[in-house]
Amino acid sequence: MAVMVRKQVYIEPRQDRLLKEWTIEMGATEAEIFRQAIDLWLADADRMRRAKAAWQEERAFIQSWIGQGPATAGRRWKREELYEERLNRHDRHSD
Repeated sequence: MAVMVRKQVYIEPRQDRLLKEWTIEMGATEAEIFRQAIDLWLADADRMRRAKAAWQEERAFIQSWIGQGPATAGRRWKREELYEERLNRHDRHSD
């Protein structure tokens, strides 16, 4: 058995009732359920931390592009040309 550290927690009466029901249903001890819950919570918290870091990186990337200002070269196409090309491509494949 792994080395365990004793902790004392306070839970609400509702949580106590549900925990007792869950231990009977799962055939596990309250301590096992607490350990599983903590592992699940920590895994979720780690995913959230990584997602937040990824969004912060994305935001910095977008801000750097915004900081460059509007594109000065201009477009070399017109929206109508894109639609026309798309329609032509669709007509070719519908035969």
